[in-house]
Amino acid sequence: MLKGKKIVLGITGSIAAYKSCLIIRELVKRGAEVQVVITPAGKEFITPITLSALTQKPVISDFFSQRDGTWHSHVALGLWADAMLIAPCTAATLGKMATGVADNMLITTYLSMKAPVFIAPAMDLDMYAHPTTQQNMERLRSIGNVIIEPQSGFLASGLEGKGRMEEPTRIVEVLDEKLEEDKYKNMPLQGRKVLITAGPTYERIDPVRFIGNYSSGKMGFSLAEECARRGAEVTLIAGPVSLRVGDYKSPTAENCKSPTAGVTAGVIHRIDVESAVEMRDAAVEHFADADAAILCAAVADYRPAEVADKKIKRKDDEDMIIHLVPNPDIAAELGRMKRDGQILVGFALETNDEQMNAEKKLQKKNLDFIVLNSLRNEGTCFRSDENKISILSKGQNAEIERTDYPKKPKSEVAADIIDELIRRIG
Repeated sequence: MLKGKKIVLGITGSIAAYKSCLIIRELVKRGAEVQVVITPAGKEFITPITLSALTQKPVISDFFSQRDGTWHSHVALGLWADAMLIAPCTAATLGKMATGVADNMLITTYLSMKAPVFIAPAMDLDMYAHPTTQQNMERLRSIGNVIIEPQSGFLASGLEGKGRMEEPTRIVEVLDEKLEEDKYKNMPLQGRKVLITAGPTYERIDPVRFIGNYSSGKMGFSLAEECARRGAEVTLIAGPVSLRVGDYKSPTAENCKSPTAGVTAGVIHRIDVESAVEMRDAAVEHFADADAAILCAAVADYRPAEVADKKIKRKDDEDMIIHLVPNPDIAAELGRMKRDGQILVGFALETNDEQMNAEKKLQKKNLDFIVLNSLRNEGTCFRSDENKISILSKGQNAEIERTDYPKKPKSEVAADIIDELIRRIG
């Protein structure tokens, strides 16, 4: 869950501040982008130079870094972040957070934060056990903060007891687990209808032969399952594939499952088709009341002009010539139908000139964004359980924005694509 996430790491004046380096390292290893905000006291325990080297970002400590009118916006940080983690968090900072004493950059950032906040206290055992500290933590819990409880152990004072900050690896695990849980708890696609096409199409030559491709449908089915996990009602139009939606069960629907105990997911309605024409007809019918459509199927561009009603027999002295005619362009047709508020997502599987071809398809077919993958990436695409994608979309001034993702399982690729869909669908 931390891949691509933006994390504000708050560091306060505790001897445990040295462990923040290990927290940063673990967050960066998991693909997160980290921005450190440190209190003046925190800089007495660890230097901004060390933290900046690990995050590749300037460390923020003061409202005003220079005397030229520039300043650091705590509001912008609150909007930028996917999560805020304060580790270590001293008793003094806990008190200021609980009472809203905004006298440093860290506290003002906390008060402006729109994302979940995680707090890892660190202090001596008597300070931790004091009723005031316990009341402050309970107050912070009651307004939605996640307290990562300290552990018992040897403390800087030489005493032994509870107050030792949780280990960095475990802190990051808690962050990861909670973000994963929240991702589904809120059901961002609840009440939304999403149309998805998946798999190949087969274009018949005669009763036993067809024109087709190697698509397995795994990417499209992963997208359908991810949408349903997030609450959507999914219409899955599937070409000829061996995959079963029946493997995806739910306590509330026969063909859908909930990824988290106690969470009711959406539902998947499967429509099986064979040819491009059948897929077009089903897509046009169901797109009208959809909030979004993801066109993941590998649709044949051409079909035989005539289909023999009997098996064509081999003739050794003659070539076999098949006259092909264009199939309907499903993406272009839905692009023309698209109304305000609908989101249309396409796929571009390329073997060469990937960027140019994907950009043309994005513009020509009125797509909101397009998922680009390439057969030149070994071990991805057809029949594979992994994929490596880029997402292209229209930015400001009609410039093309591109986000590249590493190779990963198709289930995780689906989550990246649906994250982008949710950002656009609101």
